[in-house]
Amino acid sequence: MAVAEWEEGALFPVASKAEIARTKALLQEYRKMRIVMDEYENHRKEMEQVAIDGEVARRIDQDELHADKTANAVLLAEKQRWVYGQYQLRATALTRAHSLILDDDVKKATKYRFFEGYSMKETCLFFGYDEKDSTIKRRVREGITVIANNMKLLGFFDKDGEKF
Repeated sequence: MAVAEWEEGALFPVASKAEIARTKALLQEYRKMRIVMDEYENHRKEMEQVAIDGEVARRIDQDELHADKTANAVLLAEKQRWVYGQYQLRATALTRAHSLILDDDVKKATKYRFFEGYSMKETCLFFGYDEKDSTIKRRVREGITVIANNMKLLGFFDKDGEKF
């Protein structure tokens, strides 16, 4: 007797087309998110000081020309911290979902394509000439779907309602 359903849904849920498309978009932005996160982690103090000293803080509110730079710098730092938190949530979900891929070839193809940031052509070159380009592309598409299913299993799409 196998249990295929939980009380509220499937035990192994399948991502919808919209969730797969969202996953693909997140995967395509992964390298940019990682760069912003690394920059924030390594240079947070300098970023805050530039916001206080520079004109960045003054330009938060375009309507008010003589704004309080210190208050605006605090708002800017809070916004940077919030963006970092959102990126961290998304990047962690993507890497956790990727680590759950069982097929090593699919895992390797998605790693090169999205997490290492290589183009599709470069990704195909990693596998050599014994693999056809269409096979690598299929593995990448399959990887996106598996990652989306894993992210749904982890409950990511329930938490991903916040907009930037």
